[in-house]
Amino acid sequence: MKEVKKVFGKTTLLFFIMMLLCGLIYTLVMTGISQLFFKDKANGSIIEVNGVKYGSELLGQQFTDPAHMWGRIMFLDVSTYTDDEGNPLMYAGASNKSPASEEYAAQIAERVAMIKEANPGADMEAIPVELVTGSGSGLDPHISPAAAEYQVPRIAEAKGISEEEVREVIDKYTKGKFLGILGEETVNVLEVNLALDGILTD
Repeated sequence: MKEVKKVFGKTTLLFFIMMLLCGLIYTLVMTGISQLFFKDKANGSIIEVNGVKYGSELLGQQFTDPAHMWGRIMFLDVSTYTDDEGNPLMYAGASNKSPASEEYAAQIAERVAMIKEANPGADMEAIPVELVTGSGSGLDPHISPAAAEYQVPRIAEAKGISEEEVREVIDKYTKGKFLGILGEETVNVLEVNLALDGILTD
């Protein structure tokens, strides 16, 4: 019995020591380091201008008006993402539709027709695939430079500016390949739209 109490006492002491180290001290140290060296990323990479927060550069937003660049499809099915009272349960998500399903094919065909109708002045015959499909997460904030270029005539006309001015904004918020060789070039849709609106200037 004495040995059991001794073991129990040591185990309890170890439990509280590890809880203190891993649950409190480690957390505080990591939080301090991230806030000191990676504050922007640690706080969600929020785009904030003059005290106004416009969203995270890591999360897509849905734009559908002619004067803004459109990103990838965001799945916002009301019946799936809201509760019985209509309150939102999640921002967006993956569709989970099979690429071989008729429902998916119909969705893509509808999106293709919408993109063609909205962009009659597009120079490219083929629509860049990311404009008619969603990403795996449904939250991708980026599109390819080709998908951005496809929308230039529409945006320029709606904004009343030249196509070259639109391209300058796109180029400014185009990120190159990692180390120059890995991945693909990407355009951040939210940053481009904020710049087109004159909100983002840096």
